[in-house]
Amino acid sequence: MTRPRLVGFSANLQRPSKTRTLVEGLADAAAARSGLEVRLFDVVDAGTGLGAAQSRAQLSLPARRVVEAIEEADALVVGTPVYKGAYTGLFKHLFDLIEPDALAGKPVALVATGGGPRHALVVEHSLRPLFGFFNAFAVPTAVYASDADFRDGVLVEPGVRRRLQDAADQLAALLAGRLAATAAEARAVAGAGR
Repeated sequence: MTRPRLVGFSANLQRPSKTRTLVEGLADAAAARSGLEVRLFDVVDAGTGLGAAQSRAQLSLPARRVVEAIEEADALVVGTPVYKGAYTGLFKHLFDLIEPDALAGKPVALVATGGGPRHALVVEHSLRPLFGFFNAFAVPTAVYASDADFRDGVLVEPGVRRRLQDAADQLAALLAGRLAATAAEARAVAGAGR
């Protein structure tokens, strides 16, 4: 049996980045609790073909691989830097190319970074509605960190670190519940076929 797959996606345009630090930290913490296989992507992994594609058919191979990994994941950690009060354009463009029912029922942890505290509500006002459209299960605890919460690229703010751990716990629990329900359903179908 294969391990459940957790895909982390960060909309940062450079490496290293604060957003990637949050995405990776949360994904690693959830994996430690659940034995997940983790794959991490940044928007730069999709290459320049992402922005040029007007449809899935026009995606370059690197961009298609990122889209397919997100769709095939059992759970997601998604993050974006905040510009002008919202997620990045390429972040939204990538999710515009995701099949509408591909994320239904999947647990998703949401993270964002910004220059200061005034961007903190982007998670509630932008990210939650986006993943609500997909009928994904966004974990209750979202993680937002501002520049002041990092020192030399390392998350140092204790409150944000606690939220990251809480979100990882919630993500692992939601995924465990979803996998158990799927296994029970498969057993019921197999039993009915006898």
